[in-house]
Amino acid sequence: MAIQWFPGHMTSARKKAAETMEFTDVVIEVLDARLPAASHNPMIDEMRLFRQRPNLKILNKADLADPKATQAWLNYFNKQPNTKAVALSCKKAGDAKKIPGHCRKLAPHRGTHIKPLRMMIMGIPNVGKSTLMNALLNRRAAKVGDEPAVTKNQQRFELDPTMNIVDTPGMMWPRIEHDSDGFMLAACHAIGRNAVIDEDIATYLADNLLANYPDLLSTRYKTDVSDMDGVDLLEAIAKRRAYKRRDGLLDLERTAMVFLTDFRHGSIGRISLETPDSRIAMLAGDES
Repeated sequence: MAIQWFPGHMTSARKKAAETMEFTDVVIEVLDARLPAASHNPMIDEMRLFRQRPNLKILNKADLADPKATQAWLNYFNKQPNTKAVALSCKKAGDAKKIPGHCRKLAPHRGTHIKPLRMMIMGIPNVGKSTLMNALLNRRAAKVGDEPAVTKNQQRFELDPTMNIVDTPGMMWPRIEHDSDGFMLAACHAIGRNAVIDEDIATYLADNLLANYPDLLSTRYKTDVSDMDGVDLLEAIAKRRAYKRRDGLLDLERTAMVFLTDFRHGSIGRISLETPDSRIAMLAGDES
């Protein structure tokens, strides 16, 4: 199932971001630590590399991700030129406060009253950019919501007289090339519900977790998940919790939403949907 989700305002957001990039010293890209590659917008690299700007990659929501997978991603990204990657949770103010220091190291020629350090936050919808901004400012300056594309316009803020930061709207790219990326993005709620079918996303997620985190599923849903596929798991959850429609059939729509919510809130456990190795294998499979 190909997922296409590109709200109209994102075209103007991309144009404005490219203009702002000229006057930016460090690009802060916020990624979802559970799917760092799938949540990377290739348009950001196009703009950043054109202007030769250094990149601080924030693997946000690290408290929800598998620590081993997160470390593998940090090792992967930190081998890239002009790039620094860190894992944190933007909901923890102490984590967010470390970000300006990382940016200063990437642009040591900036950060004075005469030449303030100019930072720019970018990323796809619903990865936590606005939460990060509010933590940096110690106030609710950016609107936050559990829906994609809450921020619609750029906002510039001064952190102190030696540094300022621009918050940008979440930007998707026009076509998601790999189906699995679309499913992962939808599972993490980076794509609006109007573009997906919850049961399809939940089935994909269930298959992924059955392959990689069966013990967490068994513990959370108190059932033996061996020899199950995604549909089997959703049906087992519906039966155990007596989720039924008025006609007496299993309510798989409700079950799908409960399962997705459990994953998004970390109720199943700390989970990553991809690793550098699984990414390489996926790309190799798509090319064959």
